[in-house]
Amino acid sequence: MKKTEFDIAIVGGGIVGLATAYKLQLNFPNLNLVVFEKEKELAFHQTGRNSGVIHSGLYYKNGSLKAKNCVEGRKDLIQFAEQNNVEYDICGKIVVAINKEEEERLEQLRTNGEKNGLKGLSILGPEEFKKIEPNVEGLKALWVPESGIIDYKEVVNKLAEKVKLINNSSEVITNCEVKNYNNSEIKTSKGTFKAIHIIFCGGLFADRLAAKDKIKLNMQIVGFRGDYYELTEQAKSKVNNLIYPVPNAEFPFLGVHFTRMIGGKIECGPNAVFTFKREGYSKTDFNLKDTLRALSFSGTWRLFINHWKFGLNEYKRAFSKSLFLKELQKMMPLLKMDNIVVGRSGVRAMALGDNGEVIDDFKIIKNKKNIHVLNAPSPAATACLAIGEQIMLEAKIHFNLK
Repeated sequence: MKKTEFDIAIVGGGIVGLATAYKLQLNFPNLNLVVFEKEKELAFHQTGRNSGVIHSGLYYKNGSLKAKNCVEGRKDLIQFAEQNNVEYDICGKIVVAINKEEEERLEQLRTNGEKNGLKGLSILGPEEFKKIEPNVEGLKALWVPESGIIDYKEVVNKLAEKVKLINNSSEVITNCEVKNYNNSEIKTSKGTFKAIHIIFCGGLFADRLAAKDKIKLNMQIVGFRGDYYELTEQAKSKVNNLIYPVPNAEFPFLGVHFTRMIGGKIECGPNAVFTFKREGYSKTDFNLKDTLRALSFSGTWRLFINHWKFGLNEYKRAFSKSLFLKELQKMMPLLKMDNIVVGRSGVRAMALGDNGEVIDDFKIIKNKKNIHVLNAPSPAATACLAIGEQIMLEAKIHFNLK
């Protein structure tokens, strides 16, 4: 008979959920853990659909959890990859300024990165950055040598293996959706389980899982879909590694960029458009419940009003290959229409306050016997082991772990 009673249950089989399970198991090897993942495989949603970039910590506000966890987590991630034969490449990236205003912001980015502990940042003129990316045009570029690429899905599967190796009584159960929970009883699509404590790492459904735990929230998760194009086999040589624009100072997206993937593909994107389904990866996906919840939330409308122009431009680009290409050509003018083909898409969980402001930092709260990760935006994948460590330390006190 399958084991149904555990010390701690973790809801969500993405990278934050598995990093948390790994850190708990590493520090408390006798704990019996269970991870519930509703999909048939781990890392099916945000983790498996991101750009695969190891972020350096360049963009995040000095002193924030994002900055601290990204820099520490990056080092931990690389060490984990080396110890567990996960392929990665610290290839570096350039952030390209195409006008005077962006050129000034490059200086601010460098200063911010240096405050966060980054090494080797330098601002390059065209002659210098063209040695790195010959096909890029711009006024200046910031060289960020500590950025890299990795396959986060592989990382998640390796973390799951490690959890089972440390304690073979622990379980990682896929195709198992958590339907409800009450005290120590957890009702799932595979029957009822018991756990003394629950840690929720629900990503796109973090707010709904918290509401089931009777937590009153003044925020909501709103989904934003990102579409990618890929460079064709003939055009792949135009990009060597990672090419980013200077990000929009008012919005928490990094802009349309070029990314070399571990498997060799070159992706271009993503854009960022409001999605009418939280796990809607197609342009026409629609879910009535998700749409009504998002559009009846005051924060959504305040965000739309404050950023209507940005949103409109993103929507136009989502349905127009020529407009998407035009955005890419700002950094690489020689790119042609037949150089790009439609690629995959992902949905990002954006936590919005009811005032319409984006909750930009990690947000972890404790409630009764449980812990909820309410917001784990980018760079959560890079920072996963540092976030897992933080949750483990909070669980140690909150759950009185020995």
